[in-house]
Amino acid sequence: MTSFAELGIDQDIVDTLAAKGIVDSFPIQEQTIPLSLPGQDVIGQAKTGTGKTFGFGIPVVQRLGLNPEPGVKALIVVPTRELAVQVYEDMDLLTSGRSTSVVAIYGGKAYEGQIDQLKAGAQIVVGTPGRLIDLAGQRLLDLSHATEVVLDEADKMLDLGFLPDIEKIFQRVPEKRHTQLFSATMPGPIIALARRFMVNPIHIRATDPDEGLTQANIRHIVYRAHALDKVEIVARILQAEGRGKTVIFTRTKRAAQKLVDELNDRGFSAAAVHGDMGQEQRERSMASFKAGKKDVLIATDVAARGIDVDDVTHVINHTIPEDEKAYLHRVGRTGRAGRTGIAVTFVDWDDLHKWALINRALDFGQPEPTETYSSSPHLYTDLAIPAGTKGRLTKAPITAAVRTTEGESERRPRRRRPAEDGAAPAAAAEGAGTHDGEGREHHDGKPAPARRRRRRRPSGQAPQGA
Repeated sequence: MTSFAELGIDQDIVDTLAAKGIVDSFPIQEQTIPLSLPGQDVIGQAKTGTGKTFGFGIPVVQRLGLNPEPGVKALIVVPTRELAVQVYEDMDLLTSGRSTSVVAIYGGKAYEGQIDQLKAGAQIVVGTPGRLIDLAGQRLLDLSHATEVVLDEADKMLDLGFLPDIEKIFQRVPEKRHTQLFSATMPGPIIALARRFMVNPIHIRATDPDEGLTQANIRHIVYRAHALDKVEIVARILQAEGRGKTVIFTRTKRAAQKLVDELNDRGFSAAAVHGDMGQEQRERSMASFKAGKKDVLIATDVAARGIDVDDVTHVINHTIPEDEKAYLHRVGRTGRAGRTGIAVTFVDWDDLHKWALINRALDFGQPEPTETYSSSPHLYTDLAIPAGTKGRLTKAPITAAVRTTEGESERRPRRRRPAEDGAAPAAAAEGAGTHDGEGREHHDGKPAPARRRRRRRPSGQAPQGA
């Protein structure tokens, strides 16, 4: 490995990274930084989790200098809000020893704070296309001096339909600029985009010679699972030996919320990130996951590109991704920064055709997923789940208890209705006074309709037989 100090990077940036324990560069960084520093347009292609942010971020910060003039000098465009926050944090780290200011511009947050930072002279803007165009249209964001332009996760922008917005943004930046484009995959429209807006770019594809389409340090496990049994299987996987932070992907927002509620009820520490949540809620969930306060994150694909956490050990596809690209981006949350990881994918009976396409595209050699249930012995052996593990960490809540003087808890007695004739209630036989399973009796053992008629009887009217 080559250290950052050997790549011609300014010493203050090297020291900042070293203070965080980051000394050696990844292949994509080693190959792109020496080209970008002098101003060469670069297309960087590498798998998720291989250090692309520092690959383009270090040249941007260094080329702006120690004390850049106020005003937007660099623009980094990203496809999702979560990724905007992640890239902002990395850029903020790189500029911590300089006067350079970074601002994140994305939807779901109040305009005022972002506008105030722009007016204060922020030099680096990290933003999503929609909010960038919005503020530029209101003349609150001036991109006419942004000589450093980066497109991050360009293939995701293509998937989300952002290419027309990217063209609008390029119309607002100077013609003479330094442009970098980074992506995990490079479909045809992205290559066409690069040809239009970049000047003689050098295409760097950083892969290991013995590495296929999928990371060699990720173990891929595929199960054909029944929808009603998935939560039970997930709960057992979350108790596997060596299981660290875990990301679970669902297809819909409703499924994500339902799963997080279910896992929390079972005693796990889970958070969610999906489109029905407010931006601040999503950011709190991500922050608690990164800090380790929550060790399970349930997300829809909206967060697949914004989860940049090195110590994720497991990724679980609760529902199969739509295609091989989505699969790679999901499972790329684990096995990051040279670590190993496990990716478990559930395939419903109705989705076997989708798995066949993914299996063929990625050359997995697993055309038939193994039929698996929460009680299947191979589930335990495949994932190092201790024998006898059940799908719940905590017992169901019990009724309220009262604290005695000795500090022991005892169950609070249930209040009884006084007998109508004033006599003390007789002891009930075992099993009396409860539901009989057919809905005929209430807690006092008397038919419910009679009780309702008695409650509706006008005041002062004597009961029959009195």
